[in-house]
Amino acid sequence: MERKAGMLIHRQGELSPEAKAAFAEMDRERAEAQRQLPAIRAAGLEALKHLLPIAQGSSGQCRHVAAFLLGLYNGNRFKFDLTEFRCLDRKIFNDCMAVLAMDYQPEQEVQGYFEDGGRVWEQLAKDWNITDYSRPPSNGKK
Repeated sequence: MERKAGMLIHRQGELSPEAKAAFAEMDRERAEAQRQLPAIRAAGLEALKHLLPIAQGSSGQCRHVAAFLLGLYNGNRFKFDLTEFRCLDRKIFNDCMAVLAMDYQPEQEVQGYFEDGGRVWEQLAKDWNITDYSRPPSNGKK
């Protein structure tokens, strides 16, 4: 036997019992994740419906929720600092986690759950003056 990529493989190319057990465990985990997916998506969508009005509001937490939603919308353009979660109350934080869990295996982009969602998300960026990192920095020159 030889060690290859952290697993025991018999010289004939046959997987060792340890490797077979590891693959079986991965299959069980994958099946369980698939079983849980409908509930995760339902909880995430419900949470997303709570978060968007908050992001469109005017309290101290609203900007942080908007930044989170924009990060999911386009993480390259809108960077989200994870320490912003510390500014949220527990319920809003939990809603963010539910949306993040839903977005881990998305059926569609977060803005796609809302009519004209792309425009709504772009408006969040404007309303909260969230930096769009795809645009060159403004240096005052025209």
